[in-house]
Amino acid sequence: MRTVFYISDGTGITAETLGHTLLTQFNGLKVNPVSLPFVDTPEKLDAVLVRIERAAQHDGVPPLVFSTLIDSRLRDGLAHCKGVVFDFFDTFTPKLEEVLDIPAAPATGRSHGMGNLHTYTRRMNALHYALANDDGAVVREYPMADLILIGVSRSGKTPTCLYLALQYGIQAANYPLTEGDFDSGDLPGQLVPHRHKLFGLTVDPERLQQIRAERRPGTTYASAEQCRRELAAAEALFRREHIPYLNITFMSVEEIAATLINQSGLQRRI
Repeated sequence: MRTVFYISDGTGITAETLGHTLLTQFNGLKVNPVSLPFVDTPEKLDAVLVRIERAAQHDGVPPLVFSTLIDSRLRDGLAHCKGVVFDFFDTFTPKLEEVLDIPAAPATGRSHGMGNLHTYTRRMNALHYALANDDGAVVREYPMADLILIGVSRSGKTPTCLYLALQYGIQAANYPLTEGDFDSGDLPGQLVPHRHKLFGLTVDPERLQQIRAERRPGTTYASAEQCRRELAAAEALFRREHIPYLNITFMSVEEIAATLINQSGLQRRI
């Protein structure tokens, strides 16, 4: 087990994202992640140095330290810790300054702060839209949708809509396909005017059963037969109505969203 510190004078999101991405390339590595955001004073850094030293003593090996500290004094202090430091700004900023022929102007919070108010408002509006149009709740707002995800219950529609809103500013609604929709054999009437915005999500029956069993164990809803029947009917509907669809069984929500953007031709709003 290796302790990994993600240290930042802001939210720490960048340090975590980049550090985690690098560590996923090492199969079998077991880590104990420690996120330390808002380390923006010498006093806070001193406390961090103590934690790193304790982890080194406990683990018997130096911790890995991924840093996006902006303040040069804090970065210098962190460089003398008992861990192995990977400083993302030291790694990339000098080369960028050379290529761009522009000096960097360091400032905390630019990456994940509110930043441009117009962009932030667009992102929040997209998030509110996704929440208001979850599970077919408000179909009257479908004309304002950039994308409408359809699929059986628990096929990943809601988290994907929320991620599309937060990460891309895309207004995504979702509509759950039910037994009644399958009995008619036709595309639900509420969706017909918006056919060009539809994208289907599906999943392997075994995975769907697992997800549903965690929510409602021992019910018909979570039975293997019910999952197979609903998924077969949904995929038949997608094919019959020429609706593009994606099997998300082995995909993270980040991969699902990026694939949808790519395949649907949507442009990110932020």
